[in-house]
Amino acid sequence: MVERIAFKGRTAEGVGSMQPEEFIKSIKSRERRWIRRNSLQLRSLMDKIKEYRETDMKKPLKTHTREAVILPAFVGLDFAIYNGKEFTPVHVTANMVGRRLGEFSYTTKRVQHSNPGIRATRGSKFIAVK
Repeated sequence: MVERIAFKGRTAEGVGSMQPEEFIKSIKSRERRWIRRNSLQLRSLMDKIKEYRETDMKKPLKTHTREAVILPAFVGLDFAIYNGKEFTPVHVTANMVGRRLGEFSYTTKRVQHSNPGIRATRGSKFIAVK
């Protein structure tokens, strides 16, 4: 089955043409509060995006702002989101709108253990050490 890329029933083109008031009404209250506060982080990120679109750069936008809410203006952009160690590349689509940037850049990895070492188990105490 093919995944339908949409936000609240709107396609990518429909999301891009949403009015800010209409978008704010359609998201959760926590995200709405973050946008309405118009924080310094949001303003600096919007300035970066404006500069990015004017210069028509090809490399992704680097940001440490993991708590930024994805706005309709972000659709189609490439971000490099900092996860505490490195920048993770993320391409924003219409079904990501209204969520946080940090949700798409995991801060922890899956633990993959190797074989147990000598004296790691009860049975290994009888194995001769080289």
